[in-house]
Amino acid sequence: MNTDLFERLDDAGFGSNVREVAAEADCRVLRLEDASGEGFMMMYRVFDGIYLMYNDFHLKSCVSEYQNAETVLCIDHCREGRIEHENSVGGRYYMEAGDLRIDRRVHHEGNVHLPLSHYHGLTIGFVRGDAQVSLKRELPSVQVDLDALSQKFCPDSKEFLLRANEPLNMIFTQLYRTPKSIRQDYFKLKITELLLQLSALDPSEFAEERQYFPAQQTDKIKEIHTLMTSDLGRNYTTDELSRRFEIPSASLRKIFKAVYGSPIYQYIRNYRMNAAASMLMSEPDINIAEIAQKLGYDNASKFSAAFRDVMGVSPQEYRKGER
Repeated sequence: MNTDLFERLDDAGFGSNVREVAAEADCRVLRLEDASGEGFMMMYRVFDGIYLMYNDFHLKSCVSEYQNAETVLCIDHCREGRIEHENSVGGRYYMEAGDLRIDRRVHHEGNVHLPLSHYHGLTIGFVRGDAQVSLKRELPSVQVDLDALSQKFCPDSKEFLLRANEPLNMIFTQLYRTPKSIRQDYFKLKITELLLQLSALDPSEFAEERQYFPAQQTDKIKEIHTLMTSDLGRNYTTDELSRRFEIPSASLRKIFKAVYGSPIYQYIRNYRMNAAASMLMSEPDINIAEIAQKLGYDNASKFSAAFRDVMGVSPQEYRKGER
């Protein structure tokens, strides 16, 4: 293992809520602990100064105490779930499945929110100086300038967001399926391919304008989410929520979808049906009409139709294990 790389990361500090739980050869496993859940980061050294990390988090939120380790850049890919980030002026944006982000990790410390309570993805990091030296030594025929890439995608330390770029997504898809027997060599191959693709990419042609939302508005949306999910038997109209939380109805609908990934009523219906599925299995003595009533349905037939639409089977079939 290249201890210099990992010592630099340790010195920078992942934070008091992160600890190493396993280490083997060129791999470290880090665990992040929070009251709302936990996350695991499996980090591999690829070249000196270059690491690849698989991220698997199951929690609602946590505090990032990560201090910038003077990386040239980090490349994040979201495979599943959603994660909230905040830019330098306090605007919040959301990564979803298929999104790619390039940044210098200068705005990485602070509160992290996972709207769907899970996030799975991959990070490739390049440590300043060491990474460029390694690439020149290991791949002398490959012309990649990490400082130039960093400046191209992250001028003034701004983050770069890219939505669903098929060639780049294919590289990450392959990295998620890497056979263990060829892992290290495959990492080197795919990271090289990724860097070459990024070198040829013009950010102005492929970047989708990503919306940023003021923290005050996203906080209201989270309060609305808490209200709606804490009492699933109560139904709220958009106008009612708009008045109660003093946010325009149009903004409420728009920002809710940005934060949680689907329209407000579709989201709460899916949330209710997943709650119903849990009750069907954990409370075998309660009948379907009672479950429907607990979830705000005054008609068991309407509830059953909604359940089938979301889960693919009827409540009776689901309870019998026919799914």
